[in-house]
Amino acid sequence: MGAPIVYLIGAGPGDPGLMTVKGLECLAKAEVVVYDYLANPRFLSAADPDAEIIYVGKKGFSEHVTQEEINAILVEKALEDGGKVVARLKGGDPFIFGRGGEEALALAERDIPFEVVPGISSGYAAPAYAGIPVTHRGITTDMAFVTGHEDPTKETTDVNWEHLATAVGTICFFMGVKNLPIITERLMTYGRSADTPVALVRWGTTPRQETLVGTLGDIAEKAAAAKFKAPAITIVGEVVNLREQLAWFEDKPLFGKTVIVTRSRAQASDLSERFIDLGAEVLEFPTIRVVDPESWDPVDEAIRNLQVYDWLVFTSVNGVGQFFDRMEEMDTDARALAGCRVAAIGPATAARCMEHGIRPDYVPSEYRAEGVIEGFCERGVGEGSRVLIPRALEAREILPDTLRERGAIVDVVPVYRTVLGAGEQSVLARLAEGTVDVITFTSSSTVKNFMQLAEGTDIAPTLSQALIASIGPITSDTARDLGLTVGVEAEEYTIPGLVEAVVGHISDGSPE
Repeated sequence: MGAPIVYLIGAGPGDPGLMTVKGLECLAKAEVVVYDYLANPRFLSAADPDAEIIYVGKKGFSEHVTQEEINAILVEKALEDGGKVVARLKGGDPFIFGRGGEEALALAERDIPFEVVPGISSGYAAPAYAGIPVTHRGITTDMAFVTGHEDPTKETTDVNWEHLATAVGTICFFMGVKNLPIITERLMTYGRSADTPVALVRWGTTPRQETLVGTLGDIAEKAAAAKFKAPAITIVGEVVNLREQLAWFEDKPLFGKTVIVTRSRAQASDLSERFIDLGAEVLEFPTIRVVDPESWDPVDEAIRNLQVYDWLVFTSVNGVGQFFDRMEEMDTDARALAGCRVAAIGPATAARCMEHGIRPDYVPSEYRAEGVIEGFCERGVGEGSRVLIPRALEAREILPDTLRERGAIVDVVPVYRTVLGAGEQSVLARLAEGTVDVITFTSSSTVKNFMQLAEGTDIAPTLSQALIASIGPITSDTARDLGLTVGVEAEEYTIPGLVEAVVGHISDGSPE
């Protein structure tokens, strides 16, 4: 039984990198997470895996869950089981048109402790990502945040249009797309010039960002013609003209592209972040899940006898992590490897070894097993050499078999298994819609499992339109065997190499 507390967290405008450190800390210790439509679901990966997740999204005037119901959920969950830690994730800042004040009052009325964690507001973040500073010396030193979400059927308005129209240089309207004709008409009626520049920024700070520029006189017509929809920020003022020189986000090489990452959830972050940094929208679809071996006995026996081995060969990042975790379980550490040379296949595997205090003696320049053998022979691996390979249960046999053919005594111990992942069907729905540009595969297992998880879905027509990107020839062969057309293959069989290949392909304008 704990003490109840609710954290009202501003999750920022959408870019996961714009979540505050304190917000992430509060999210990580929450037992219940309540999030809304504008809070990026990727934040949920920072929550405790055992936390209860409650979606209370609302769109426009059509509410999925009323504000009163949300207030009641926060109160109920905070008091549940004698008191729980609740994180309420709200898009932007909770106290800037986020109705966070209402939620705080509901908690205060029940004497439930709460803390407010401010967030970066889309009111200035979305314009910044569109290349529009909301204030600029020589243009304007003042601005206003205004709700554009007033119900147009109301008999009176809470906005003082007569003074607002000309009182400040920049006006940022939240949630105003639906009422755009009314907003522009009222501003012009009360003295704002029809030639005043206006920009609409939809899904600001995310790879789905869209920007539409016009004037007070024509922006409503342009938005209707473009079928421009919420959520969007409307910026009114001369600062909009700076976008021509300052636009930066939309110029990223993969901006507007949607990429599916099929690695396990634990490994996806590196690849995902690289694509996100280049402007892409990333849909994570974990096709594999790494689990412990059915028995640790062979691994434990090998660890107890490390002194008999000449070489310890790691073929993957997972293998390194699982092996050293098991060493810790057996109350030993890297000092047990003092008499053993270590090989790491691939720079990522080598880097993981370094994290455990081991600098590999051999990191092949080629990452396939076929290209590794020669390097081992040059280093004296042959007749009578003792080699230990901790790896996945399902790995290829070519490396141990070839070493045995050359006289080495090779012990292969499975330190993990890969099983079928649980990719969300919503990702396959995006693929079926034809809104996915790239699908990445980093191993044969990811290809096989992807196709298995996609069985029974109607993705065939659009699957052929997406760029299939493979990390190397073995993965490519598996993809082709399963009927896929590989559009690009990494020259260097690494995560950076895969990203570089995708960027190069798209930058060259190659057909997908």
